[in-house]
Amino acid sequence: MIDYSIRKFRPDTDTLKPFDCGNTDLNGFLLETGTKEPNATLSEKELMAATYIVEDNSNHDILAYFSILHDKIERQFVDKTIWNRLSRVFPNAKRRSSYPALKIGKLAVSNRAKSCGLGTQLLNYIEWIFLQDKRAGCRFITVDALLEAEGFYRKNFSIV
Repeated sequence: MIDYSIRKFRPDTDTLKPFDCGNTDLNGFLLETGTKEPNATLSEKELMAATYIVEDNSNHDILAYFSILHDKIERQFVDKTIWNRLSRVFPNAKRRSSYPALKIGKLAVSNRAKSCGLGTQLLNYIEWIFLQDKRAGCRFITVDALLEAEGFYRKNFSIV
C-alpha cells in the first residue's frame, strides 16, 4: 500500500513533478499551463473546476489527480425510465426538472500507481467529500469518463 496525501492544486505556487498516466490528454491537463487548451491551471484560475493532487508521502511524486466541478442532471437529456428511477429518491414535493450533481471531470492515476486500488480509494474519497461537506445541495455524482474507463466506474458506482 502506498502512503499518500491529497492536497488542493495551487497553480500560483505549485511546481509539479512529471506525471504520466499513459494518456496524453490527461497528462496535458495537469501539466500544461498555456491558455489555448483547457488545463488544471486555467480551470482553477477561472473557477471552472477544483483540482486535487495525490502525492507519494515518501518522495512527493504525483501518483494521481482529480478535478471536480458542479453539474446538473436535466430531465430533457435523460431517458424517461431512467429519469423516473432518479426522481423516486425525492419526495413528490421536491421533484424537479433538474437535480444538482458533482462532476468528476478528470481522474488520472500514474502508471506507477495503477492496479493498486488507488483509483477506487479516490472515488471513495470524492464520495466522502460529497456526503460530508454539504456546503451545497447535491444528490448525484456524474463522470466525464473516457470510454475505456467505463468498466472502472461501473464497478465503483451504482449506475443509473
